[in-house]
Amino acid sequence: MQSVTLNNGVEMPVLGFGVYQIPPEETERAVTDALAAGYRLLDTAAAYGNEEAVGRAVARSGIPREELFVTTKVWVQDAGEEGTRKAFETSLRALGLDYLDLYLIHQPYGDVYGSWRAMEGLHREGRVKVIGVSNFYPDRLIDLVDHNEITPAVNQIETHPFFQRTADQDLMRERGVQIESWGPFAEGRNGLFSHPVLAGIAAEHGRSVAQVVLRWLVQRQVVVIPKSVRADRMAENIDVFDFALTDEQMARIAALDTGRSVFFAHWDPVAVSRLGRSRIHD
Repeated sequence: MQSVTLNNGVEMPVLGFGVYQIPPEETERAVTDALAAGYRLLDTAAAYGNEEAVGRAVARSGIPREELFVTTKVWVQDAGEEGTRKAFETSLRALGLDYLDLYLIHQPYGDVYGSWRAMEGLHREGRVKVIGVSNFYPDRLIDLVDHNEITPAVNQIETHPFFQRTADQDLMRERGVQIESWGPFAEGRNGLFSHPVLAGIAAEHGRSVAQVVLRWLVQRQVVVIPKSVRADRMAENIDVFDFALTDEQMARIAALDTGRSVFFAHWDPVAVSRLGRSRIHD
C-alpha cells in the first residue's frame, strides 16, 4: 500500500475503506472483509452511527493497532471546545481504542474554532496523531489555518471525475494540507460507471471503471476511501497499484470536470441550515 506523508510527518495510506451509509448491522462484516482484503485505513464518523461495529471488527481482526489508521469525525451538534471533548471520548469508547489516528471536524459549521482548540489539545496530549477537517471550502480552510496554531493535516472533500477540485488541491498543497476524497464514484451519478471516456480508458487497461477512477485519484496524490459491502468489489478497488494511467488518459479524465458538486453546495443557505440543525443524539 502506498502512503502519503502528512504535515506532521505521520504516514497515511493513500487508499482506505469508508463506511458511510453502511447500516450498523452490516458494518462489522464489511470492515472485517475490508481488513482481510488488505485495507488498513478505515474511515467512519459519529454521524454514521456505526463506530461500535467498526470497533468490533478491528478488535476481532487480530491486526496490530499500529498497522491501522482509524479516522472518525465530530458532528456539528457537538461543535465547540467542551462538546468536541465529550464527543471524542464517546467516539473513542465506541471504537474501543486508546487513541485515534485522525480526527476531523465533519462540517464547517457551528463553533469550529472551539472544536479546533479542543482538537489541538487532544493532539498535544497524544490522544490523536493527526487532526483535520472535512467539507471545508478554501475560504473557511484558510481562515482556520491563519488563525490557529496547528494547520489541519487533512481536508476530506467531495472529489471525483465530475468535481475534481484541482485548484483546491493546489491551494492545500501550498498550505501543507492533504486532500482526501469522499464520494470518489459520485455515487454513480452522471452515469459514471458507464461513461464512455472512463469505460474507454478502462478497456484500454483491461480494468473496471472503478479501478480507473481510483487510479486517477492515487496518481494525483489524493487519498481516497471507497465504500462497498461486497468483498469482491473491495478486492477490486484495492487492486490499483500495478498499472498507471498515461498523461493522455489523465487529460481525458480532466476534461470531464464540471466544477460543480453533484450532491449539494456547502454554501447554500438551505443546506447550511439543514446540516447545522441536524442532531445525531439526544
